[in-house]
Amino acid sequence: VMKTYHMYHAESISAESKLKEAEKQEEKQIGRSGDPVFHIRLEERHQRRSSVKKIEKMKEKRQAKYSENKLKSIKARNEYLLTLEATNTSVFKYYIHDLSDLIDYNLETSRHEGLDIIENAVDNLEPRSDKQRFMEMYPVAFCPPMKFEFQSHMGDEVCQVSAQQPVQPELMLRYQQLQSRLATLKIENEEHSRSTESVKSTVSETYLSKPSIAKRRANQQETEQFYFMKLREYLEGSNLITKLQAKHDLLQRTLGEGHRAEYMTTRPPNVPPKPQKHRKSRPRSQYNAKLFNGDLETFVKDSGQIIPLIVESCIRFINLYGLQHQGIFRVSGSQVEVNDIKNSFERGENPLADDQSNHDINSVAGVLKLYFRGLENPLFPKERFNDLISCIRVDNLYERALHIRKLLLTLPRSVLIVMRYLFAFLNHLSQYSDENMMDPYNLAICFGPTLMPVPEIQDQVSCQAHVNEIVKTIIIHHETIFPDAKELDGPVYEKCMAGDDYCDSPYSEHGTLEEVDQDAGTEPHTSEDGMLCAHAIIKLVLISTVLKLLVLRIQ
Repeated sequence: VMKTYHMYHAESISAESKLKEAEKQEEKQIGRSGDPVFHIRLEERHQRRSSVKKIEKMKEKRQAKYSENKLKSIKARNEYLLTLEATNTSVFKYYIHDLSDLIDYNLETSRHEGLDIIENAVDNLEPRSDKQRFMEMYPVAFCPPMKFEFQSHMGDEVCQVSAQQPVQPELMLRYQQLQSRLATLKIENEEHSRSTESVKSTVSETYLSKPSIAKRRANQQETEQFYFMKLREYLEGSNLITKLQAKHDLLQRTLGEGHRAEYMTTRPPNVPPKPQKHRKSRPRSQYNAKLFNGDLETFVKDSGQIIPLIVESCIRFINLYGLQHQGIFRVSGSQVEVNDIKNSFERGENPLADDQSNHDINSVAGVLKLYFRGLENPLFPKERFNDLISCIRVDNLYERALHIRKLLLTLPRSVLIVMRYLFAFLNHLSQYSDENMMDPYNLAICFGPTLMPVPEIQDQVSCQAHVNEIVKTIIIHHETIFPDAKELDGPVYEKCMAGDDYCDSPYSEHGTLEEVDQDAGTEPHTSEDGMLCAHAIIKLVLISTVLKLLVLRIQ
């Protein structure tokens, strides 16, 4: 997330410098045009007027580029600050609350081990005082670390979430979604908490009643496994609540009490109208190949659209309004609206081009799935099905990803570019699974049958699980599997999209001057997730081992 923010802020600074250069050229040209004209020939006057018009067009173009990059920079910085707040709060909770709960569990489990031999010694243990002594013995291990600080980039002095007008409606919608998600999670976690306490009391009553040793041993393992499962669910739920609550509180402070929405909807907010810009609309393609229920490779060749407009437009709409929407791609939209959007695309129109369009998020997601599901040849060709499924035998995920890469590189270039664009988007969407509940596995369940249908001659039940695992692997390791922009020239998915999607894209309308060449080498960056979780797991294993040794020593 930090790299993404730095990348877009650098682009904003570059665009600003280009704009200033254009303004200087305009001032210089205006100064020349103010010279006495009675000694200037008529042809030279026309040349000067033409030069002034060219500079004005260049300035307008660079102004549009600067506005777009500035908006991307603001959105990327907001996301960085929200993630930073959630991470700091989660780490603080881990050291203050979770470690204590895990120690309680380990002490409780150790208290009942080998009760038939050392029952009297275990009864004399005092878990709370032992826990306190243990934490006092190792104060460094249980002291929360320093908070992660916001690392600004190249003189950016803003270190707070910005609620400026272009992004305020988006932040308001996200705030509403977080409220709804937190309310549901808190109810679920209360149930986990009650279940944990109930199992704990049942275990205690079992030992106090002193049943036969054989009966106790028969029930002990099953009861302890159930207790540990409930404790894990409770800790995972409370940790998720802590992170989402931190984002919710930060947004609440940013937006203020007076900007709370009274009703939650799945439709995006109405974005205030932008200043009018002279921008050519995307031309209607004249092609004969079918869009829906057609062949992707043939359509790309016939239409000249490297990424089909329907794919690019639906993904852009979800990027702007639906990354945090709960159940995206799992919840069905309105069939009437899905058909309306589908028919508009078939007519060569783009119903999602207007930033103020009020389409339902689930309906837009349904159109995207409908397009891929209806392809005459699936995105993953049928002739590669058995080869891809065989990759599931490779246990090492990195080696499995390399095997999949080798197979996919044999696909046509046009198909591979669309596939790279789609899976980069799905990976980005899964990074918001705390809010939208769509992790890579859930997304694979939704897209597996659509992108890689099981042949009729195969066992549908057993093969579908393997298909979902393959799609999940591609979502997680898409950067390893697909060649980057240097290896495979073509459009690349951008995490932070501005409202004006076709502005100065190197794959739509080429601008004048040297800007296309200078801006063509940008590649998206991905955040490094999961390292904190891995560190926590290793630490918990070490603590559990130390606790068991400590209890045996006390006995």
